[in-house]
Amino acid sequence: MLVIPAIDLKDGQCVRLRSGKKEDVTIYSSEPWKIAQKWQAAGAQILHVIDLDGAFSGKPINLAALQKIRQAVEIPIQFGGGIRSYSDIQKMLDLGIDRLILGTAVVSSPEWIHQIVQNFGDKIIIAIDARNGKIATEGWVQLSDESPITFARKLSEQGIRRVIYTDISRDGMLVGPNFDMTKEIAIQSNLKIIAAGGISSLADLEKLKQLEKFGIEGAIVGRALYEGQIDLAQAIKCVSLTSYRGCIKS
Repeated sequence: MLVIPAIDLKDGQCVRLRSGKKEDVTIYSSEPWKIAQKWQAAGAQILHVIDLDGAFSGKPINLAALQKIRQAVEIPIQFGGGIRSYSDIQKMLDLGIDRLILGTAVVSSPEWIHQIVQNFGDKIIIAIDARNGKIATEGWVQLSDESPITFARKLSEQGIRRVIYTDISRDGMLVGPNFDMTKEIAIQSNLKIIAAGGISSLADLEKLKQLEKFGIEGAIVGRALYEGQIDLAQAIKCVSLTSYRGCIKS
């Protein structure tokens, strides 16, 4: 299972939100590319970069910061936030981004899925962002009537292979991810799942690793890294072991 460090961009800075609320923001660095280098040096195999301004506005905004991150590291980058058109996807790929995360665009235009699967295949990841059991869109502001499980099944039928599931109410709160829903989405859809939202400890990562057999292939970690509750190098080492209870402090 991959441990994937998150870099959230807002106004060109590396930040974290609490529960997806743009007014509740903590700034961690004005030089996010240096944060990217730090995570690469700690052993990260891929970076998760989100343009928060882009997610709220509907188009990528923090492209200068993204380009600096791309130039600063050699490892793959998965990027999302405001990517809502074919041309947005192509532009990001031209910048050297390896995987694109789509959310709102797919929810609002499901007929688009077939086209992007045909053209971009595994370069596309769909974000299943949910609050109170309903899919959230437009930078997590609007709620649809669809459940995460129903949406995941539709994505699987359309040829999508990988999703990121986030329980928004837990994101940035260090309360642990929604293990039950993460597992259920994997079982019901047969998709590869990257878990996100609330991961706070090695114990959380251990529980997610136990779900690998159901299709959980990665865990995105944000605030816990920035506030020192998880050491990335240690976490990566631990999840590489068959059994890593010895890594968990009692």
